[in-house]
Amino acid sequence: MASLVSRQDFPVSLADIEAAAKRIEGAVVRTPTLLSKTLSDLTGATVYVKFENLQFTAAYKERGALNKLLTMGETRGVIAASAGNHAQGLAYHAKRLGIPATIVMPKPTPTVKVMQTESHGAEIVLHGELFDEAYAHARTLAEERCLTFVHPFDDPAIIAGQGTVALEMLADAPDIDALVVPVGGGGLISGMAIAAKALKPGIDVIGAQAELYPSMYCAMTGKDMPSAGDTIAEGIAVKKPGAITSAIIREAVDEMLLVPERDIETAVSLLVQIEKTVAEGAGATSFAALLTHPERLKGRTVGIVLSGGNIDPRLLATVLLRDLARSGRLARLRIELQDRPGALFSVIRLFEQHQINIVEVYHQRIFTPLPAKDTFIDIECEARDAAQMEKLMAGLREAGFHVHAVKIQ
Repeated sequence: MASLVSRQDFPVSLADIEAAAKRIEGAVVRTPTLLSKTLSDLTGATVYVKFENLQFTAAYKERGALNKLLTMGETRGVIAASAGNHAQGLAYHAKRLGIPATIVMPKPTPTVKVMQTESHGAEIVLHGELFDEAYAHARTLAEERCLTFVHPFDDPAIIAGQGTVALEMLADAPDIDALVVPVGGGGLISGMAIAAKALKPGIDVIGAQAELYPSMYCAMTGKDMPSAGDTIAEGIAVKKPGAITSAIIREAVDEMLLVPERDIETAVSLLVQIEKTVAEGAGATSFAALLTHPERLKGRTVGIVLSGGNIDPRLLATVLLRDLARSGRLARLRIELQDRPGALFSVIRLFEQHQINIVEVYHQRIFTPLPAKDTFIDIECEARDAAQMEKLMAGLREAGFHVHAVKIQ
């Protein structure tokens, strides 16, 4: 791959990105790039984490939005379509600069993102189920109201602003020889790839995309795969990548990796447990790529971008509990027993003997194929680890009970 220092056909250059860095300096947080020993041990790579969830609006999108606002001319106001983070970044900095902002968001956008965007003074319009529908409506409103449309990714000023992430990472951790970046429309990875390849031509730049929305992966590989479904990474659920970003990515990005939903959930949970930091699904996708494809970057010095932390609290709770269940620390055990006095006590006593905590008990007599004199109970419980849970189940079977764990996918 040719060095990008001399490329003249890209609409964004290293000089543009460096100018954006000076332009936005002091108005966005220079977030830390920190070595994570535990994530390194888990993945077999030396892993540096860029904590963009520490921005004021909890996402990197502020960088591009502010750079765009500072480089455009007179306007009656700005309008954007966004699943949330671009919306918040644009609304926040537009309010700071005294510019009216209208944001069109897909209807399923997490409530936390809608509320946070609204709190920055923007007018919120909910329209459509996916980004593409919200985008089309925002374009219509821009013409009707004579507003300046600010694209979330397919704009040179946006791309230049996002590229400042790579400048900071390589300044703080110059040994990084591979960058793994979440990809939706491609604005972040486009800017980062231009900056990184110009500063360090041998560096690998790798995209991480949710398996349910492989639009950029298809653009790179020529494959035809659907982009649909409920993904926890709604911030990168883009059906159609940008024209500008696609052209840059085909030239400047080395590979695109797809990540399944389960690994994105695991990544969100591990970041809470290990780094004590909150990542939304899209924000955790770069780390998830290391979990899905450990052989790809084993032994390398890898920089991952934790691009955002705006996750609905209820969804976060669900993800954490599901991960505990998959690890065997939380379980729902279904136990058959005779419906007579003392039967439940004999079961509970075994839980006490094995020192396993009972969280909930569900007793079912009616909706069961068992004989009328029998019943089953579901007991949600928590243990130290899967081995302790297995010992309890063995003890229940030895006592004559039929028991099995209710599986989670």
